[in-house]
Formats: sequence, structure tokens, C-alpha cells
Amino acid sequence: MSFGFRIEATHGAARAGVFETPHGPVETPVFMPVGTLGTIKALDPAEVDAGMVLANAYHLHLRPGEEVVQRLGGLHSFMGWNRPIVTDSGGFQVFSLETLRTVDENGVEFRSHIDGSKRYFTPESVIGIERTLGADVIMQFDHVVPGGADLALAREAAERSVRWLARCRTAFGRSDTQTLFPVLQGGTHADLRREMVRAVDDLGEWDGYGIGGLSVGEAKNDMYGVMDVMNEAVRTDKPRYLMGVGYPEDLMAGIARGVDMFDCVAPTRMGRNGTAFTHAGRVNIRNAELREDKGPVDPECDCSTCRRFSRGYIRHLFVADEMLGPRLLSLHNVHFLVSLVRRARAAIVAGTFRYAHAL
Repeated sequence: MSFGFRIEATHGAARAGVFETPHGPVETPVFMPVGTLGTIKALDPAEVDAGMVLANAYHLHLRPGEEVVQRLGGLHSFMGWNRPIVTDSGGFQVFSLETLRTVDENGVEFRSHIDGSKRYFTPESVIGIERTLGADVIMQFDHVVPGGADLALAREAAERSVRWLARCRTAFGRSDTQTLFPVLQGGTHADLRREMVRAVDDLGEWDGYGIGGLSVGEAKNDMYGVMDVMNEAVRTDKPRYLMGVGYPEDLMAGIARGVDMFDCVAPTRMGRNGTAFTHAGRVNIRNAELREDKGPVDPECDCSTCRRFSRGYIRHLFVADEMLGPRLLSLHNVHFLVSLVRRARAAIVAGTFRYAHAL
């Protein structure tokens, strides 16, 4: 079987598992760095020690185009990454365009954020794009609404997402090299979330589940409450992928609530802007007090940035607008989150995982 999932240990709701894919096994829980355009911004793939990464179908469709990627050997060859890849359908990006898109039951008409050209996405066309790109896991095209959406709007989007999922499944067909994950929607409304899980399961078997519609403006406590609901509602023998969530405290909260897969642009975005994750909290590397600081970004980190360079040097790079600065902090931040989740996995296996202490 090309795809499979086994749980090797549990500690409370937290799980340590292995997700089998055609490009190798992925130990879970796993943090997946985001390579939106086929690159984890500023980083060579050889520098990224992650089990799996994410790329975005919307952005790759606009440039260079999925056919170009296919002619250049498919997404793995194109980006020089021989481990598993997941592609986001672009639903979040399309619905984030707000005034540049129009939704109907068939799909979404929108204007490219690059050149303003008119485009139309349907569940079928998006699956075609993702199939052509060739990632191991492809996500359904779903209807995304803001975190504060009321019950009526959240229901409209969630029910449409289920209808679109059925169309995605038909368009996907069969494959030994790719699998389709549904995206569970429902906003912050617990009963609606449970209802949508049942509706998705009524459509058939899945190799894993995406949990969408979180980290889109709702309060942290509301997000964690939905995680609790999903832990109870989603079957336990498949991987659960919490989409777009990746700050350290949220990773630990998700793991404690039975989540297996995460992605987020935060480590590279914050790295480019001069902010580093550390075990003592976030550090703004531009702070004047770090001008002559000889210490590493994080004394507890073993990444190549922390092993070789001082805070004072990296601050100098940012002040001098040298591109090495954003590269070094991006590398550190990605390593920090990947390592954080790996340590959580080891603690689950050892039976010592403690959510409160992990923060």
C-alpha cells in the first residue's frame, strides 16, 4: 500500500506515528516548512532537515504553471526535494483576495494578484492542477471563511466544501502515487464541526484529514476549543493535519490534542523580518542591545546558525541589509520548529510529554 499510518505510542491524546508515503515515511507529529512557490524562502533544500514540506497549487499555477513543472520532472524534481510533499489547493489564497473574487456553487472567479488576469477555479480544475504538480498529498478545494464567521456563514462554507469534496474525489480518480485529503471546515462552531466530520466520512475512506479554517482571526482559546472537538470527532487511525498553524505554543497545543501534521509560513516570514524563535521567547535581532552580543541566537539550539554566528554579527547583517541575515534567521527558525516537534515526539514515545511544560 502506497499510503498508510500507524501509531507507535500515545501519551494522553498526543500520538507518535509514522505516515507512509511513496517518497518515504514521515514520523509524526511533524512540522512541515512552507515552500509556497517550490522553495522554502531563502533556503537550499539541503539545509532543511524536515520530513515533509508544503507547496501551494494556487501560486505554482500562476507561475510558472503546472505544465512547466510537469515538463521539468514534476514537483519533487523541480524543487530538488526527494522527500514527501503536500500541496495546498489554494482555497485560502483565493478567498483571501476578497474584492478580487466571486463565489458560486460551481467554483470561484478571481483575478490574479500578479497581473490582474481573470481566472476561474473549480474543484475539478484544482485537482487537475495538483495532480499535474505531482505532490504525494493533495488537498481538496474548499471554501474558507474568516475565523469570526457566524453560524450561518460558517455552515454555508462548510456544506459547500463537502459538496466540492465529492467533486474533487470524482476528479481525482485513483492513484498509487498520490492521495487526496479532505479539509474539515465549520468555523468555531462545535456542533457544525462534528456534523461536517460525519458528512465527510459518509463520502468514503480517506488516508488522512485536513483541519481547516483555524488561525484565520479567531481567538486562541476558540482555536484550542475546536482542536478539542476535532480530537474527539475525527477517527484516530488516520493522520490529522492542522493547516496553517505553526507558532511554538500552538504546535504544542495541537500535539496535546491529537494533531499529527502542521504547516506555517511563520518561521521564514519572521526570520526575514528579523525575529527569531528561542527557548526563552522571541528575539528581535535588530535590537541595539545586541550590537556586541557574542552569544548565539539561542544557546539551546544546535542549528548551523547558532553553532557558527553571534547575535551581534547577525544584527549587523540586518542593519547592513545583507541577504545572509534573513537566510540565517530563516534557517534557525525552521530548525527550531522542526526540532521542537521532534522532541515532543520523543517525549510521547518515552511517556514524558507534558503540554504545560512544553510551552
